[in-house]
Amino acid sequence: MNEIIRLAPLQVKQASDVLCRAFYHDPLVQYMVPDEARRTRVLPAFYRIVVRYALRYGEVYTTAGVEGVACWLTPGNTTVSTWRLLRLAPGALFAFDLSEQRRSITFALYTDEVHARAVSGPHWYLWGLGVEPTRQRQGLGSHLIQPILARADRQGLPCYLETTKEVNVPFYEKHGFTVVSDGIVPGTTLRVWGMRRK
Repeated sequence: MNEIIRLAPLQVKQASDVLCRAFYHDPLVQYMVPDEARRTRVLPAFYRIVVRYALRYGEVYTTAGVEGVACWLTPGNTTVSTWRLLRLAPGALFAFDLSEQRRSITFALYTDEVHARAVSGPHWYLWGLGVEPTRQRQGLGSHLIQPILARADRQGLPCYLETTKEVNVPFYEKHGFTVVSDGIVPGTTLRVWGMRRK
């Protein structure tokens, strides 16, 4: 079993590259950036922002070889702020064209509303969990989320996440999450499951 450690700032590029490979065919990513060639170009910048944001406003866990990444946002920081994103990476969000930005905003508005209804008060938010495709289905994802699940239990705090892949639902249920929302983003065919762990 790989030891789970906190991601170091110098590992941001490695971590974002792992997330690019893990999420390249994810329904959300395909919805946001439908063109494959363009997706290959813009995803690295997007995931660098995600990892840097999670390092600043949460905690990021990985392995020594950076074979997987779990990005958590801490209680009190679970609403992703566009202002904070822009401060962390001025101009990086503009790597997306207008149609991609619109799709991203549509998704964010929907999930922000679902998130707010699903859990109020302090909680942990699993913003992203990705494992190298060659290491998936080997238990690494389970190990990556354990440090915060254990801490949330000690603190008596709930955890929350969204997924756009139905196959992920049983995985998270195995770790105590239950589906609290199952819906389609308005104007799209993108299905989103909101899951909470008490």
